[in-house]
Amino acid sequence: MAKATTPVDLTITPRDRRFGRGSPIRRWWLNDDPIATAFYNALSVTFPKGEGYFVDSVRRFRDGTPPKLTAEINAFIKQEVIHTREHVAFNRHVTDQGYDVAPLIADVDAALALTKGRPPIASLAATTALEHFTAMLAHELIANPRHLAGGDQQAAALWQWHAAEEIEHKGVAYDTWLHATRDWPRFTRWRVKSLVMLITTWRFFTGRARGMTELLRQDGLTGPRIWARMAWYAFGNPGMARKIAGVWAAYFLPGFHPWKHDDRALIALAESDYEAAVLPVEKRAVATA
Repeated sequence: MAKATTPVDLTITPRDRRFGRGSPIRRWWLNDDPIATAFYNALSVTFPKGEGYFVDSVRRFRDGTPPKLTAEINAFIKQEVIHTREHVAFNRHVTDQGYDVAPLIADVDAALALTKGRPPIASLAATTALEHFTAMLAHELIANPRHLAGGDQQAAALWQWHAAEEIEHKGVAYDTWLHATRDWPRFTRWRVKSLVMLITTWRFFTGRARGMTELLRQDGLTGPRIWARMAWYAFGNPGMARKIAGVWAAYFLPGFHPWKHDDRALIALAESDYEAAVLPVEKRAVATA
């Protein structure tokens, strides 16, 4: 088995938090920017079914894993279940603003249908690639405060909390993959994971672009100028896609592991931001109740 490099002192901690209950968010909740709002809304719509797929893919290979990895898989599952619950609630805010997300859900269903009948190891490889995507996005989201600047406080807190936990469990799917393929030749393992990442990357970007385009169409925003603004948002400013390119490419290097880049400090940063922004509000609510 290839040597994993997940920190031995890492503890994956499910944080059972709730966001935005009973407090509506405005239609363009992220700095009154329809492009930025559409990106996060479109991404959130994918999470309930997408994270269920991640959980199922990893859980199939849990039996027989080393005790530490087994415990991490269990914690990963708990985190993902809570993420699903909170994004279901967030997506309700999206639909409350008048958006029809059925076309986006249909797109997710079509993507998941492509995995039907495939061997479980293929789903694990796809989950491993997508978990690398979520970890890259999570790192950039917390490291660069401008991504959520001017956003609704509860919505921003949700995304920061989710990002922190994506960083925390970023090695689980990969370690499960390493264990499940421990008897494979190294080149075969690399070839499969690399091919799956390339396919996943294409589907991720095209899927999110379709989702954003549909939500923006419902806002009455269409045409080449809007497409140019979408491209600028992704690759220019704030340039999330541009900024994760190097970490994405690292996935193809020999000896790659998500924890070769130890960014646990960002988890602590997100937690401190949560305590500063959210807990005082909760305490004030209790005091006035």
